[in-house]
Amino acid sequence: MAIPKDNSKLEKAKSLRREMTEQERRLWYTFLRTYPVKIYKQRIIGGYIVDFYCASAKLVIELDGSQHYEDKGMDYDRKRTEYLNSLGLEVLRFSNADVNERFKSVCEMIDNRIKERSPLSQLR
Repeated sequence: MAIPKDNSKLEKAKSLRREMTEQERRLWYTFLRTYPVKIYKQRIIGGYIVDFYCASAKLVIELDGSQHYEDKGMDYDRKRTEYLNSLGLEVLRFSNADVNERFKSVCEMIDNRIKERSPLSQLR
């Protein structure tokens, strides 16, 4: 199944790539950028922009700041996750505190899920 993309969000996605949060920058530059399979940052999927996306593993990685824990943010995230799941994608969520305080564990969890969900031939 092809992943839908709303090209009207392209400028916003580009802006988010330039203005990543401290935690997104740390995860991207320390771990994801050089991961053995392609991972995209600030990728458009349908009408949403996800923090990170690994197509081969059909995995979305989200880093959540404080707004995600308010009622409005939690409702939005629930609907968004349901949509992404309907496309066959799994969503891994980590808080900014997870990245700050348990960085190695976050990386290990991401690595394990990608390895479990990717065809072995894709991992170098």
